[in-house]
Amino acid sequence: MKKITIEKGQIEGKEHLKINFPYDREIIDLIKTIPGARWYPKEKCWHIACTQTNLNRLTELFKEKTIFDLHLQGITEQFVKLRVDRYSLLAPLDPEDQEKIGLFVNWMKYRRYSENTIRTYKELTITYLRFIKPKKATDEVENDIERFTNEYILPRRLSFSYQNQLINALKLFYAEIIKRELSINQLRRPRREHKLPNVLSKPEVKRLLTALRNIKHRSMLSTIYGCGLRRSELLNLKPQDIDSDRGIIVIRQAKGKKDRIVPISQKNIELLREYFQQYKPKVWLFEGIKPGIQYDERSLQQVLKKALMLSKIKKPVTLHWLRHSYATHLHESGVDIRYIQEILGHRSSRTTEIYTHVSSRSIQLIRSPFDDL
Repeated sequence: MKKITIEKGQIEGKEHLKINFPYDREIIDLIKTIPGARWYPKEKCWHIACTQTNLNRLTELFKEKTIFDLHLQGITEQFVKLRVDRYSLLAPLDPEDQEKIGLFVNWMKYRRYSENTIRTYKELTITYLRFIKPKKATDEVENDIERFTNEYILPRRLSFSYQNQLINALKLFYAEIIKRELSINQLRRPRREHKLPNVLSKPEVKRLLTALRNIKHRSMLSTIYGCGLRRSELLNLKPQDIDSDRGIIVIRQAKGKKDRIVPISQKNIELLREYFQQYKPKVWLFEGIKPGIQYDERSLQQVLKKALMLSKIKKPVTLHWLRHSYATHLHESGVDIRYIQEILGHRSSRTTEIYTHVSSRSIQLIRSPFDDL
């Protein structure tokens, strides 16, 4: 049996629950569903806020499959132990299915899929194949995908995108590796969610960016917002990608293996020049402690977390919020949606049009009947 150990700890002066367990993808997916759950590389464990609510969430996640070695009110105890039985942890793959997963990964590499897509599709397919055991990948699927959704995805409150990516992964896996097309009924996708992007106001963005004294940190967040970049696009930049004379940045082989150019302001260029003169990066525009080594994604997230703390912004801001904010602020300033689509690198204008729903440019002109009372 695998054991999850929860220990009380301190982070930034606040009590947290430190969650330790032997590596298991299923448990990680469950922990991620808890709001505020974070992985801390230095301590090599997950952290969540030390509250009764979070203990209740843990109980719910492992409902009927976990035994708590404490009373629920025992949140002040030093250790909490969970014993997860074999039913809650999926059975391992047999050698035949492991071989097919290897073929699937090699096929995706050959077709030049991105590393993130390869990792995601691999993990999703492995989880599904472990779930349907004792069936094998070559057996008939029947209602297994629907059963996986109802018995695995929904009880764990996994996201719409998780379910949608599962369909993408299995469709590809069965077509290319098993050489069998799945029927339309088996590939029914979940009803599409219509969530609005999260956006910061311009004053909030200014507070966030000016809160950082370290010029490297300020340059990274400023460039993400100032050019509407994805996290990976920022980290993959090289000094030669900045064309200061033309006022543009060349984004190379971004999402969808597409190159594009985006405008960069003179103010942003001056900030990058000051950073470059101080740090003198060798290969990548933003490097870690060792010269020539690309800046780490998790370290960039910690930079944002520090900026939020210093600026006293309480919203659950992510790096992608800065990209959303950039697009929304462009639309509010009157930039045509077609240009915003090109700058962001969206394949479809429908993706970009979502920013019209959060832009206050037209909404603020509407007079409330409350004013006439």
